[in-house]
Amino acid sequence: MNRPDSPGATAPPPTPVGMSPEARARLDAVKVWLFDMDNTLYPARVNLFGQIDRKMEAFVANLLEVGRDEARRLQKRYFHEHGTTLKGLMLSHGVDPYAFLNDVHDIDMSVLAPDPRLAAALARLPGRKLVFTNGDAPYAERVLAALGIRDAFEALFDIHAMGYQPKPDPRAYALLCERHAIDPERAFFADDMALNLRPAHALGMVTAWIDNGSERGNHGHSPDFIDHEIGELADWLEELTA
Repeated sequence: MNRPDSPGATAPPPTPVGMSPEARARLDAVKVWLFDMDNTLYPARVNLFGQIDRKMEAFVANLLEVGRDEARRLQKRYFHEHGTTLKGLMLSHGVDPYAFLNDVHDIDMSVLAPDPRLAAALARLPGRKLVFTNGDAPYAERVLAALGIRDAFEALFDIHAMGYQPKPDPRAYALLCERHAIDPERAFFADDMALNLRPAHALGMVTAWIDNGSERGNHGHSPDFIDHEIGELADWLEELTA
């Protein structure tokens, strides 16, 4: 038998600092890597969502003929109560999701830059990789292209595919697994919204919280359903795939 330091031997993968061998073993068993997009695949400090926030306020103000302060209050209420502003607007005002998403996602992408470190780390991850986002696919395509990582993912599962039942609705996770033939017990999911990890953990997924200051990102946070806490995704994936 070859020793780890003998010619032809395969050394065991390194265990990132602070990770137990058991946690590393669970990650080594992962076959499908699922990632949220906004404030996960790029840092929250980019504040891309700040542009979308302002567009949503304007949409609500025009739709309901109210001032910007009232529009912001309603927009945040729908976001907090329903997981997305869109779902609240659909339920309360019958808003067309395509019209809303086309409007609020018409933003400046120049604040994003290619991330070669993230692209390289994603390429080293063995297995399938998908984006699981409460946004829509056209917007996600633009973001991923700006980051230079579109080719890393085999598919995007967006709000339309979810039937407008956004994360953390368990139905979204069930649909994702069904449509893409995912065994959740061999899957990993990373999201900047802690509460979105609860249904993933309940299905048996390895979960990772991107703790980067996202609005309400720590809402409902609990170690009961969060396996890993990450600051910068690229840093963590680099160490994981070293």
